Amino acid sequence: MIRLWLLILYLLIWTLLAIAPNYRDDWLLENILVVVAVPLVLWLHHHQPFSVRASLLLWIFFVLHAIGSHYTYAEMPWFSQLSQQFGLGRNHFDRLVHFLYGLLIFLPLTEQLQPHIHRRGTRIIITLLLLFSSSGSYEILEWLATEVTHPELGTAFLGTQGDPWDAQKDMALAHLGSILAAIIHLCSSGLSDLTSRSGKQTA
Repeated sequence: MIRLWLLILYLLIWTLLAIAPNYRDDWLLENILVVVAVPLVLWLHHHQPFSVRASLLLWIFFVLHAIGSHYTYAEMPWFSQLSQQFGLGRNHFDRLVHFLYGLLIFLPLTEQLQPHIHRRGTRIIITLLLLFSSSGSYEILEWLATEVTHPELGTAFLGTQGDPWDAQKDMALAHLGSILAAIIHLCSSGLSDLTSRSGKQTA
């Protein structure tokens, strides 16, 4: 039931943000990801249900993407204000979302792999490799989508903001988020194992 409400709330937020985006062409390009990813997530959930925690993490990521596609990642107003206030020189909303991609998608992905890869260490490594490779593939696909469909959008869609190393930095942050999520997962799993063992010994 919680997952259904998350889906309904996401669709409502997405619809509201789709009404008058800053740049309609950019919004259309950004939402190619949504058209592919949301049905895929629903299909995966049908075959291997996500936990409530994983569903919430997916919801957060998709809502952030909806916000980014509405304003464009380079012009997200809250982060523009922060940039001006602290003299950061650029809008860092895109960097935050790339970091959160690794951090938030790790658990849903590793849950989907669990029925097929039973060894936890192997599963974590494969999850990390999939996140690393997908973050790099996205940067390439993002560039190709711009070149093939709307070359005139240029940096508005890519969000480089004048930084020639933007793609590499985005990937590095996604990798960092993935590694942090793996560490959190290992620590929480270890704590659960310890609690379970201590409960058996007490019984």
